[in-house]
Amino acid sequence: MSKKKKISYLINMAGILFVFLVLTAVFQSGVLGNRTEYIKGICTTACYTIIMVASLNLLVGFMGEFSLGHAGFMSVGAYASAIVTNVLYQYVIPDGALFIIALLVGGITAAIAGVLVGIPALRLRGDYLAIVTVAFAEIIRVAFCNFKITGSGRTMSGIAKLSTFNWCFWAMVICLTFMFMYTRSRFGRTVTAIREDYIAASASGINVTFYKVLNFAISAFFAGVGGAMYAHYMTAMIPTNFNFNYSAEMLTEVIIGGTGSLTGSIIGAAFLSSLPELMRQFANYRMLAYSVVLVLVMIFKPGGIFGKWEFSLTRLLSRIKKFFKTPPKKQKEEGGSIDGETNYSGTENA
Repeated sequence: MSKKKKISYLINMAGILFVFLVLTAVFQSGVLGNRTEYIKGICTTACYTIIMVASLNLLVGFMGEFSLGHAGFMSVGAYASAIVTNVLYQYVIPDGALFIIALLVGGITAAIAGVLVGIPALRLRGDYLAIVTVAFAEIIRVAFCNFKITGSGRTMSGIAKLSTFNWCFWAMVICLTFMFMYTRSRFGRTVTAIREDYIAASASGINVTFYKVLNFAISAFFAGVGGAMYAHYMTAMIPTNFNFNYSAEMLTEVIIGGTGSLTGSIIGAAFLSSLPELMRQFANYRMLAYSVVLVLVMIFKPGGIFGKWEFSLTRLLSRIKKFFKTPPKKQKEEGGSIDGETNYSGTENA
């Protein structure tokens, strides 16, 4: 890794740490009054929602396949982690260690489910794959409604509340970091090549099925991690929560934020996870608001708000620095842009 890239990562990490410290200071200062716990709860919800939406983006945006069963992988991770922590909770295990175990169990279990579904399903493409993923999610939901260990269709309660804001925030940062590194790795670029031209990738000797299954399993792993965080924040679950509407809601967040952009997933998930709370007095119109936003984005920004662009604090600081160093006359000659460029690729490294 080059020195420039290391400095870039350190600067971006410093920015993340700054955001965390600001949020922590706001919550601990009590400046929000009685709404402190309420706002903290929304932020915690946003953390695991961002993980799930970003993991779905690995399928929809980076691999170019349509999936409508992501809630099924989330439910596998949620129930598996809840069952394991309920067994381990009787032992003297620190909450932090138990939380990490829950995330790993949820992620690994969901990844196994992803492999089992992906091997036969990913030989299909387009609408056929979407139908198979919907069927998988429904099979899982019906199974959990009948298994005694998952409550037999009733609410599974008494789950340890391990998902605090601090733990969820840093779990989100770690998951997004791994997803970002994966998309920039040789494996991620191969998956993107398959998305761009399936036939050409196959003809050049790439094992298309292997890479698609690998990407499917990684996506399912992070969906399971998000499910584990969900289970240990809500402390009670019912299988009907993980229905088709939930999968469609996550897909909406991916499309609105931008397919192929992790930054878009963060913004889309954060906005739409807080929207129900902002519209609590108009709860019956929540799905209508989603639909209106989605239609507007598709009309005016078909690629999503961010498209394939990725935010980088390093790039932003360098552009600001260059802006102030450039004489006003030259800025005018360059058309008023910060760096004289009208367009730039958002896929460059942070």
